[in-house]
Order: sequence, then structure tokens, then C-alpha cells
Amino acid sequence: MKTHLILLLTAAVLVVGCIDFEGDEPSPVNPDDTVIVNPIDESTFETTIVPATSAAGTAYNFGDTDSSDDNIVNTTFDRVISIVFGGSQATVTGDEKGIVKVDGNHVTVNNTTKEAIVYDLSGTASDGYFKLYSSKKQAIRLSGLGLANPSGAAINNQSKKRTFVIVEGSNALADGASYTATPEEEDEKAAFFSEGQLIFCGSGSLVVKAKGKAGITSDDYVRFMNSPTVKVTSSAGHAVRGKDAIIVTAGEVTAATSANMKKGFTSDSLVRFEGGKTVISVTGSAAYDSEDAEYTGTAGVKADILFEMLDGTLNVFNSGTGGKGISGDAAGYFKGGTVNVAVSGSNYGQSSGGGFGPGWGPGSNPGTSSSDNSVSAKGIKFDGDLFFSGGTVSVTCKSHEGIEAKGTMTISGGTIYSYSSDDAINAAGDLTVSGGYVCAISTGNDGMDANGNFYIKGGVVYAVGSGTPEVAVDANTEDGKKLYVQGGTLVAIGGLENGSQLSQSCYSASSWTQNAMYALYSGNDVALVFKAPSRGGNGLVVSTAGTPSLKTGVSVSGGTEIWGGNAVSGGTVTGGSSVKLSSYTGGGPFGPFR
Repeated sequence: MKTHLILLLTAAVLVVGCIDFEGDEPSPVNPDDTVIVNPIDESTFETTIVPATSAAGTAYNFGDTDSSDDNIVNTTFDRVISIVFGGSQATVTGDEKGIVKVDGNHVTVNNTTKEAIVYDLSGTASDGYFKLYSSKKQAIRLSGLGLANPSGAAINNQSKKRTFVIVEGSNALADGASYTATPEEEDEKAAFFSEGQLIFCGSGSLVVKAKGKAGITSDDYVRFMNSPTVKVTSSAGHAVRGKDAIIVTAGEVTAATSANMKKGFTSDSLVRFEGGKTVISVTGSAAYDSEDAEYTGTAGVKADILFEMLDGTLNVFNSGTGGKGISGDAAGYFKGGTVNVAVSGSNYGQSSGGGFGPGWGPGSNPGTSSSDNSVSAKGIKFDGDLFFSGGTVSVTCKSHEGIEAKGTMTISGGTIYSYSSDDAINAAGDLTVSGGYVCAISTGNDGMDANGNFYIKGGVVYAVGSGTPEVAVDANTEDGKKLYVQGGTLVAIGGLENGSQLSQSCYSASSWTQNAMYALYSGNDVALVFKAPSRGGNGLVVSTAGTPSLKTGVSVSGGTEIWGGNAVSGGTVTGGSSVKLSSYTGGGPFGPFR
């Protein structure tokens, strides 16, 4: 896995158990509502440990089909050492070679043998830890463990080799508010810290509660395999950090942080979702980072080199000031699965002109602010290119842009919904739609905006601008760029950018009815059934591959709601009255319609 990961990145450039988390599903999106963030309530962390029911063993198979060394079925273990915490001193069995040192409930292992060992940890201690030194890969089996260390990490793995974390029964770990016993030459960065890879597997549950540093950290990578339930909260650091990568393949992961500037998931390289269910909640604010000498915000997910959404479910909630949902310093790929992002926090800081920083109000120019302390609250924001080719992505953002790429943006598939007070979807470079279903609704700016050229070549696009001077679909004509409508299905409430090149004919209606259901036809076929917003720019522009016609006041039976209820896919359309359409040759907004 390590070799494959490096190649990929190079190519890409305290005691808690029986947990019942409530409210980890996002509420249905209503464009007329203020964004609702559903934070994780730490009071739902309970305090009962349920021991594992199965005995320790040396053969493990949790149904993973992965063929890499990260699948525990591909590892043979030589020995099981059992450590039971509790009372005045932990008890150890199976340590025939004397590699375990016990001082009360402080347990240190120094494996100098050639054996791959399973360390089976159980019992409870409010002043204990498990520390491991080893040059061999190993497994830490958590089988009904409740362990808290008031002066540092509960588990401190100094081994740089692959470590499997087998989660059985109910388990809980907690650190202390301060780390007072860390050797100068060592790192100890989290309540569960590892120098090497951490591979979580098993069928049990683990709760990690950190108040001194991060929750779970690896100076290599963290991977969640079949099929544990892992819940992490930190009030002092990141919830989960993998320096080289975080990969969710299966299982259920819940991560929460309330610390300023910190992230739910963060990696210097890769964050990838391959399956499972992940819920992330962030409540901390942006603040000044003295180490980097700049203001830094929070994020649900932060990937410095590459973000990939391949499958599974990812729900991200950020209510912090200046916080983001998903953020990356380079490229992001949305290829499958389901993503829900809700960012309800306000923007952080002020510009030198006395207002908020760049792009913070309707009609603002992102290039006019000289502020160096403003941090914007955005839904999905990448400094490189963004690619959407599959899956479902839903974003609501109260104070700034919903989805933004500082490079180019390419949408070739998937279902995308973005609702925001600024541009709902924005690309600093070219923006191309060739497939998929895209809905972008802004209450204070453009629905979709490209600072380069904007190409609509296919797919279905439903865009709503807020009204003059903003439009539904915008391109940077000031710098000689254009909007090109070349194919697909388009509904634009608020008009198109002036000077658009329309190789596929567009048609307009002079007015539209708030909250009405419309059916757009291409010839005799229904191209899109959509609900008009409660507010937006006046005038409606449509385009389809065939000759379009439009009906208002239609009824739909069956089908599936998409875009937070703003459209219906499939179903049977009946009733309605025809809307007069006129040939549309020029761009420009139609003025506000409230």
C-alpha cells in the first residue's frame, strides 16, 4: 500500500462505549431556509464498556476484498500477548520473551524479536497507557478496553511498521489536557498516536475523546477497513490526521473537532473515500496561526495534494466562523458516492475598506480586497482543478461560495446541487459541463460563474442568479472570455452573460412564477421537471437539443426528487399551461424578481 500510495501521489503531483450518535444525517435542503448545521453532540458519548465476546486468536478475516497488505487476512501473526488493565497493576499473559514492562497501568512494549505479535488489550484504567516500540508489523486488538492517560496519549505507537487495529466489543480512549511525559526525541501527537500506518478493522466500536491534542494521528497513513464503528472528538486538535493519507474503505467513522483552525480529516497528501459512512462536524473558528504567520480557517476535510470521493457516504457540517466543508490545496475528484456539505458559519475578518474580505457580499469583486486577515466560509473549495464525473454532491453555504475551483472545473457526470449566498458554483479558470445534472442557486450573486470561458456541451443545467447585475450563468467577458452554449439542457433564471455564443438555440420567457412546477420539453420528450425558486432574477432562458416547449403548473406522479426537491427525475407529468417562448439572442440580466 505504501508503494502504491507514493506512486499515486507522485502521479497526482474517556471511557466510552455503547454509543448512540443521533442526528448525523443532514436535513433535506430547502433553498429558502437558512443553512442548518447538524453538529455532533458530545453528550451522546456514554460511559459503559462492553467487553468483547470473542476470544483472542491469530487468524483474522473481516471480509475485506482488498488485495493489498492493508487487508489483515494477508498477515500471519506469530503470537498473542494479552494485557488486561485495571486495579493497581495491569496483568500480562503470553509474554514468554519478556518484552512487556508494567508499571501500574502504564504498559510499555519493546519488541526486539522477529515475531509479528497481536497485543490484545482489555480492561479499564483511568491512569494508564499502552506504548509500543517494534521493528515488526503488529496488531493491537481492542477487546473491551477503556483507557485514559491524564498526562498524554492513551495509545502511543512508536513503531514505523504497519499496525492493524482490530476493534472488537466496545472500547474507549482518552488523553489528558497536557502532555507532560513525552521524551524529547519522540512525537506524541494524539490520544491515539502512531509513527506508522494505522489500519482499523473488526466489528466492534471505538470512541476516542481528546482534549490535549488530536484524536487519532499517524505520521504515515490512516485507513478504515471492514467494518468497525470509530467515533473521534477533539477539543484541542484535528479529529483524524494521516500525514501521508486518510482512506475510508468501509465501516462507520464519525469525527468532530471544536478547536480553532483545526480539521475533521486532514492530510498533507491524500484523502480518499472508497466506501463506508463518514460524518464530520466542525465548530471551531478561524484564527491567527503564529507558526505559518497567517490566518487559517477550519475545514471538515482538508487534503493538501489530492482528494478523491469514489464511493460511500460523506456528511460534513461546519458551523465555525471562516470554516469550509471540503478543502484542498490542489485537485479534487468526485467520482461516486454521496456527499452532503452544510456550512453555516459566517466569514472571518475584515478588509482594509471596512467590509468583509474578498467576495463576501452580493455583487462584490473578489479582487478588490487588500485584507490579510479575512477567511471565507465556503462549502467546497480547491486551489487546483475540480472534476465531477459521478455520484451525488449537495452543498449549502450560508455566507460565501458553495463550490469553488481556483483552477478549472469539469463536470461530466453525477448529480450536483449547490445553494449559497455568493456564487453557487465558481471556477477561476474555464468551466465545462458535458454531462450530469447540475443545479446552482444563489441568493446574492451568480448561479454559475467562470472567470475564464464557460462551456455547456451536454448534461442538464439549472441555474438561478439573484438579479441585476448578477446573472444565472456568467463568464468573464471583461477579459475577452465567453459563455458557449453548445448542447445539453439549460434552464437559467436571471439570464445569461452578455455576448454569449449560442450554437444551440436558446429561448426566453419574460417572466416566471415563484415556487411553480415547470416541465421543459425537448420535442415531445420531457427534458426537465423543475420547481421555480421563491426569489431570483427576472426572466427565464431555456435550451434543449430539440425544439423546446415549456409548461407551468404541472403535476408530477412518481419519479425521484433531486437537488433538494427543486426538480424531479422520471415520473409522469400531467396538466399545466403553456408558456410563451421567444428566440433569445443576447445575454444580460433581466433585473430582480422577488
